[in-house]
Amino acid sequence: MATVKYEKASRIYPGTSRPAVDSLDLDIGDGEFLVVVGPSGCGKSTALRMLAGLEDVDQGAIFIQDRDVTNLPPKARDIAMVFQNYALYPHMTVYENMAFALKLRKTPKHEIDTKVKKAAALLQLEEYLGRKPKALSGGQRQRVAMGRAIVREPQVFLMDEPLSNLDAKLRVQTRSQIATLQADLGITTVYVTHDQVEAMTMGHRVAVLLDGILQQVATPRELYDRPKNVFVAGFIGSPAMNIKTVPLTESGGKFAEMILPLTREQIEAATTDGTKHVLVGFRPEDTDLVGPDDGGMPIHVDLVEELGSDAYVYGTVALEGQDERFVVRVDPRRAPQLGDIVYLLPHEGHHHAFHAVNGERL
Repeated sequence: MATVKYEKASRIYPGTSRPAVDSLDLDIGDGEFLVVVGPSGCGKSTALRMLAGLEDVDQGAIFIQDRDVTNLPPKARDIAMVFQNYALYPHMTVYENMAFALKLRKTPKHEIDTKVKKAAALLQLEEYLGRKPKALSGGQRQRVAMGRAIVREPQVFLMDEPLSNLDAKLRVQTRSQIATLQADLGITTVYVTHDQVEAMTMGHRVAVLLDGILQQVATPRELYDRPKNVFVAGFIGSPAMNIKTVPLTESGGKFAEMILPLTREQIEAATTDGTKHVLVGFRPEDTDLVGPDDGGMPIHVDLVEELGSDAYVYGTVALEGQDERFVVRVDPRRAPQLGDIVYLLPHEGHHHAFHAVNGERL
């Protein structure tokens, strides 16, 4: 069990002008499940590998349980890593794969046996202990990789996109198993993914990275309800938030004839550098289709996605001479048809405002 701390930690690859990870400040609590999420190339895997000792820390420091591990080799850090590609030894059985690290430590045989069988029971792998990896499914191989990490009883688990090689159904099942397992074991876990649904469903807190810079770290609920900037707002949530740059009036943001009200403080903050526009966003699920006289914005329906429990209506409207696309979640039994004109109206108080130049929340 351990805390983890990144203190202004940076990684700058030779020949690049910009750090892959830039002055990362992040505190991870004892027993916490922290998910690091962001688009491809944002530095999330590099940050994890810096903690593992697989990448150099060019500036700053990293601590595990108040011990400076910045320059320690991986084996001295008391961490266990689970990779995307499982990294199992093909010539060894499941039992041998799980026991391998303990054998290297010269752990007594009876202790190895106890630990491997306990981990196998946790992961429902008892009947596969004699098989080799080629005789297992992708989900079973991933559980073996998890078991190999568990038997080592490390201070910190590191997981780098461990579910990305699994099919959609198995991914949902395995992510719930990992979350339950982490709660049972109570081991501090840092989990990297590009999938924001994974991040929101698994993490106690979620750290969002962009271009190597930490954008926000918060609970999934806080990220969803109060995104710190326009990038986090657009990245968290599926389908993505409708975010548009619109003219700023005395009372709020103007979408064609619909005005979304902003407070006096928000309007003042929006105009600090003389801009007359504001970024306003609202989520598809925080929006209703209303009658033509109810103050909504007319959009022309060009796609309806039927998902069984939900339907998503996509449509366009001309804002300041540009066609802009919006999406609304609707009752699938009352979905409009292609080519219809419908009127969308965000729920009162559920829209978000950001500065048009720097993208910060107002």
